[in-house]
Amino acid sequence: MRRLRRLIVLLLLAPLAARAGVTLVIQGVDDPLKAAVQGGVELTQYAKRPVSEAQIRRLYEEAPDQVREALEPYGYYDAGVQGSLTRTGAEDWRVVLEVVPGEPVRIGAVDVKIDAEAMKVAAVRRAERAVEQLKGKVLDHGAYDKARDDVGAALTATGFLGAKLVTHRVEVTRADRNATVRLAWQAGPRYRFGDVRFEGSQFEPGFLDRYVPFRRGEYFDQADLLRLQEALNGADYFSVVDVVSDVHDADRTVDVAVQLEPARRSVYTGGPFIGTDTGFGVRGGLERRWINGKGHKWKNELVLAQRLKTLSSLYTIPLPGDNQRSLNFGVNFRDADTVTSQSRTLELVGNETELWHGWTRTVGAHALIGTFTVGKHGSEPDNTPGIERGRSQLVFAEASLSKKHGDNPTFVRRGWSLSFYARSTAGTLLSDTRFSQVGADAKWIRAFAGNNRLILRGSAGITSTGDFSALPPQLRFFAGGDRSVRGYGYQAIGPRNAYDRVIGGHNLLVASTEVEHYFTRNWGMAAFVDAGNAFDGFDYRPRLGTGLGVRWLSPVGMIRVDVGVPLHDAHAHGIQLHVVIGPDL
Repeated sequence: MRRLRRLIVLLLLAPLAARAGVTLVIQGVDDPLKAAVQGGVELTQYAKRPVSEAQIRRLYEEAPDQVREALEPYGYYDAGVQGSLTRTGAEDWRVVLEVVPGEPVRIGAVDVKIDAEAMKVAAVRRAERAVEQLKGKVLDHGAYDKARDDVGAALTATGFLGAKLVTHRVEVTRADRNATVRLAWQAGPRYRFGDVRFEGSQFEPGFLDRYVPFRRGEYFDQADLLRLQEALNGADYFSVVDVVSDVHDADRTVDVAVQLEPARRSVYTGGPFIGTDTGFGVRGGLERRWINGKGHKWKNELVLAQRLKTLSSLYTIPLPGDNQRSLNFGVNFRDADTVTSQSRTLELVGNETELWHGWTRTVGAHALIGTFTVGKHGSEPDNTPGIERGRSQLVFAEASLSKKHGDNPTFVRRGWSLSFYARSTAGTLLSDTRFSQVGADAKWIRAFAGNNRLILRGSAGITSTGDFSALPPQLRFFAGGDRSVRGYGYQAIGPRNAYDRVIGGHNLLVASTEVEHYFTRNWGMAAFVDAGNAFDGFDYRPRLGTGLGVRWLSPVGMIRVDVGVPLHDAHAHGIQLHVVIGPDL
């Protein structure tokens, strides 16, 4: 019994023993100053360590100087510190430090000197202006160090590989609470690109020159090396791309060696998938990443789903020269069944793609032939009143511009995508009717407040045609579905005919706002509001859909499961499930 009582006493005293040490309370300042004081005061190290009376009194006496030293990097050179020291137990102490930071030192003058030749470079000028903009601000050593280092980095990145920082001084006058920044760089000569050598390539000599974004003799720029690596990775020819620079001080040139390892030549893909717009299905594909030493590609895909069946083939011929130009020839059979239309079409495509001022530009022609019905519900007979049937033969030109940027291909925190397209027949030449169409799609993603993302999306389009009834469903505008207005079925929204059946419209306008919150690295939820409609003329009456969703960053990519409902719509009721698998952009 006595042993039991002794054990209970020891268990009760254990938490008290664990707390032995110094309790430090800092008052008068908030983060980041408070965190700086905590990190700079030696008392912090004794929060869970026993300390003798002699030690605590020495530490307490040294604390004011340590506080003032910790605040100086933030511009506070005249801080006042008052404190109290109290014993709270045999080996426990409580220290309260009342900090009065005082008026901060501000930067009154900035003197930056850089060689005139270097100041002609935009990146160097931007970095130099960032230093100049410190004038009038509180002397924050971290901000000063970053601005100073950014100038040096800009010089090195743009070819001044021998640049030296010859003056770096901050003069502080405590009485005036004023600081003067003096910086000077000796930029030296600017280096130029030399030869580019590819090692381990499976292609004919000269073929990979099309991916080099610079020429021999141009000024060296590290951004060009990154663009070279990104271009080679994006070409999908190689499993390893390693860009190495070799500096020659004698003639001030930089040779570039690109070490490559070929990727697997043939890629087979396949497996089941699900999408609320397409239903359950399977897909299979065969891609030859290169056919020959000239880099030709060939890609084939078969999709068999409940509401979509496609068979497509695309042959790509890279062209010599800059901007990664290529010719593309494709054929696509499509059998689509939506809640408002059915179509079977065969399409031939020929186009040229290239990089144009950072955008992907495509110009080409399409030949399309097929049959279709619109306004059909389920398995209704084609002769049901209100169902419109048609047969299309259209030859039209198409041009498009697209660009996207994201900080992470798997999970974008800052990114956007933008695309424009235009299509037109040459009157009724080789076509059942004339038509012209322009459209745009945009998406913007921005993380905020930690584990949250705001996603904005929009689509717009307009069509002019001599005979709208001759256009197949894929050239008409509809709204509704996973990537349109959620809460509605795929292509369930649009103008209606006299029998109250959706037949699509000349114009489109859709917008979406979505907020995501992630509870863990891979799991989150979303709330969204979508609005839009397809319409004729100026009769735009947007349909609204709203709902909640679950987000899972799975090993195969982002999986989005949304539940949406339409708002105030006499034609639509109930809950709609939406499932999308794929990248953010």
